[in-house]
Amino acid sequence: SVLSDSTPPALPHRFRMFRSCEWEVLERSLTILQASDFYWGPLSVGEAHAKLQREPVGTYLVRDSSQGNCLFSLSVRMPAGPVSLRISFQEGYFRLKNWFADCVVRLLELVVAGTRNNPLHFDEMGGTPLV
Repeated sequence: SVLSDSTPPALPHRFRMFRSCEWEVLERSLTILQASDFYWGPLSVGEAHAKLQREPVGTYLVRDSSQGNCLFSLSVRMPAGPVSLRISFQEGYFRLKNWFADCVVRLLELVVAGTRNNPLHFDEMGGTPLV
């Protein structure tokens, strides 16, 4: 399931410098992401985890990352509680572990489809598989 926000957020204000081709990818992805029901914009990790704590396992949201080297974070309600994973942006692609795409929403679609048969394991989750 997806935790959604009723009001669309404004574009994030802090970005590093991008080449024009990277900016086009980022701008297109942001437009699609902001139209989704699961993007919460500048939400802190504590706020994200508090919202997810009350939700069923598997519920997720995307928020602006508080880390300077990442643009977005994926926060997921796991059996032991919420966790947050950084989505990196390198060379025009958004990356989460071994998955990558030129759009954050497409990346999440790939991860959701792919983890049904091959769960991801992250150190941040104490070895718990992400399905």
